[in-house]
Amino acid sequence: MTDVIIIGAGVTGCAIARELARFRCTVKVLERAHDVCEGTSKANSGIAHAGFDAVPGTWKARMNVEGSRLMEALSEELDFSYRRNGSLVLCFAEEDSKELEKLRRQGEENGVEGLRILGQKELRELEPGISRQAVAALYAPTGAIVCPFGLTIALAENAAENGVEFHLQTQVEEIQKIQGGYRLATSQGIFEGRVVVNAAGVYADRFHNMVSRTKLHITPRKGEYCLMDKRVGNLVNHTIFQLPTAYGKGVLVTPTVHGNLLAGPTARNMEDKEAVNTTREGIEEVLQKAAASVEEFPARWIITSFAGLRAAEAGGDFVLGEVKDAPGFFDAAGIASPGLTAAPAIGRYLAGLAGAYLGAGKRADFVSVRRGIPNMEQASMQERCRLIGENPLYANVVCRCEMVTEGEIVNAIHRPLGATTVDGIKRRTRAGMGRCQAGFCAPRVVEILARELQKDPCEIRKQEPGSEFLVD
Repeated sequence: MTDVIIIGAGVTGCAIARELARFRCTVKVLERAHDVCEGTSKANSGIAHAGFDAVPGTWKARMNVEGSRLMEALSEELDFSYRRNGSLVLCFAEEDSKELEKLRRQGEENGVEGLRILGQKELRELEPGISRQAVAALYAPTGAIVCPFGLTIALAENAAENGVEFHLQTQVEEIQKIQGGYRLATSQGIFEGRVVVNAAGVYADRFHNMVSRTKLHITPRKGEYCLMDKRVGNLVNHTIFQLPTAYGKGVLVTPTVHGNLLAGPTARNMEDKEAVNTTREGIEEVLQKAAASVEEFPARWIITSFAGLRAAEAGGDFVLGEVKDAPGFFDAAGIASPGLTAAPAIGRYLAGLAGAYLGAGKRADFVSVRRGIPNMEQASMQERCRLIGENPLYANVVCRCEMVTEGEIVNAIHRPLGATTVDGIKRRTRAGMGRCQAGFCAPRVVEILARELQKDPCEIRKQEPGSEFLVD
């Protein structure tokens, strides 16, 4: 029997797995998709929120602020992209300025540092491209941006390097309480664990409700986004919010850590837990609201759009901890925004609870450092020459838009939890994320995957089964 089984390999599940790897216990992660980071974790704003908008005393407030404080050091330890760029919450009417003051006081109560209100003059000095209609803003210098898939993959790889087993394409179908733990019936057979951690995103209510008489209800909340070309990535330097509503922080405009410009998300409650399609209405809403935040919003430079689903629990807060009537079953449910920011803190908290439940001590041989894939675009000339000298494949450019080389792609395939699909390569190296959106490099990526995995090219997929590029 495994000590801990984690359901879900998104950013929350991977953060918990990495923290549990510090303990002397066996850990398995079950993920229904073919790769880690296939749900909400790959389709979000990529923001490390400061923590001013969470209600004081809630799990969201506590985990947001703690996660924000942990993120920079974690990015250095695990080698993923992160930048503290600060954030601004815009106010468009003098009578609403009291709401900014409310957010400031709330943030200070949560422990957010450096918050202050800016008048119109100071705001425009800080962000010249901001809307002329904005009369004031809340400035949060601790706000940051992060690569969401870079973070998730880094956590997963480090967990795997420390002995955590990942079982992909393994869908949990039923959970039963048994003597000394739980039995999980899956698409890949039976797994038994002394402890189960439920980090299943929009499906977390389903698994919670299999073991508890106290029911959870999670509503998928769709958020649609537009991503702009790097040519307009410096339109703003900070993450630009508008005053939040009951549905969240609203449509933001932000630079990304990779130099693009991002706008979104919308917030629409759905019935379908798989409704990740984009819509004309959603994209129009993003563009309209983004144009209210910045002057001359560059809609003509959109290179792609996408949608993700946030797990909105009926109580409005994260659901964390051991289920009262299911000993040894721990929830990490309702992890909507600021879930990405909170993930490092949630990982520590739930791993600590599970470790204490098992009576497991800490390992002395835990390896906390992970090195990412070399980035030839950002590398110095000296570093490029060194890499090419060690492996000539680093001289072969495959993705022109992002200057991704064959060496980087091969590295991504042969790492722990290596890429097996074109989208897996994209999230690990950015091949296909540029202006042409894989129009140039996709055939070559398929060829490299087939060669390195020793597969027929007709077996190589974009993502899930049925998304093959070639038909024999």
